[in-house]
Amino acid sequence: MISHKAFNQYRIMWVLVFFDLPTETKKERRAAQRFRKQLVDNGFNMFQFSIYMRNCPSRENADVHAKRVKKLMPEKGHIGILKITDKQFGMMEIYHSLKPEPPPDVVQQLELF
Repeated sequence: MISHKAFNQYRIMWVLVFFDLPTETKKERRAAQRFRKQLVDNGFNMFQFSIYMRNCPSRENADVHAKRVKKLMPEKGHIGILKITDKQFGMMEIYHSLKPEPPPDVVQQLELF
């Protein structure tokens, strides 16, 4: 029998957005900053300077947020969207100065029905 917790680890998804945006002109810098701000406004948190992530309760919800990111994309730059399960996210190894760090805490999201 599969436990409720194990099921959630495979149902809960993470959406990661990777990007490399040009910042040579004032217009490009504004577009890049606007994109970052819009990601934050849509519930994403910075993981690294050009990697943002969001926890989603289901694959369907992750798909909705991936579609939103596609609508926010500036006209120039490279953007990747990766959706992974909570289980896969939990297997990530994070190092800083050759010392392992625990993965970031899972953000608690409330759902209203």
